[in-house]
Amino acid sequence: MKTQAAAPIRVRLARTADAAAILALEESFPGDRMSARSVRRFLASPSACVYVAAVGGATVGALVLLLRRNMRWARVYSVVVHPRYRGRGLGRRLIRAAEAAARRSGRRGVSLEVRADNAPARGLYRSLGYMEDEQLPGYYEDGAPGVRLRKPFGLRMRN
Repeated sequence: MKTQAAAPIRVRLARTADAAAILALEESFPGDRMSARSVRRFLASPSACVYVAAVGGATVGALVLLLRRNMRWARVYSVVVHPRYRGRGLGRRLIRAAEAAARRSGRRGVSLEVRADNAPARGLYRSLGYMEDEQLPGYYEDGAPGVRLRKPFGLRMRN
């Protein structure tokens, strides 16, 4: 993937045509990747919002937000940013888009799970006002522990 430092970052709702790019981004995960079937299902689901971050013509980030009926909290199911584009604010922009959608849908806040050993992601979420809610031993398919984080909308958070 060619680096396009000068091109602006654009976050938008994903389309069916974005499925292949989202699957390619999933390859940067060591495990717990979404399948092609899952990506297509999320893209077609009325209870999911899928966002992509694009730089120039390249899709370099994606996020899946679940807004299931009868659930008071929205859930970020997946966030991925291409390794060459990490540290440039794409994850932050994707999370903010998800939070805005959760607010519009009347949710109390957003929850998500993250690997306990993913210090950069945990730092990002902390800076956005997410608080640790629960330790999740053996949560990931490789046995790694996770942490559930929550951000209630009723609290004012610094960022």
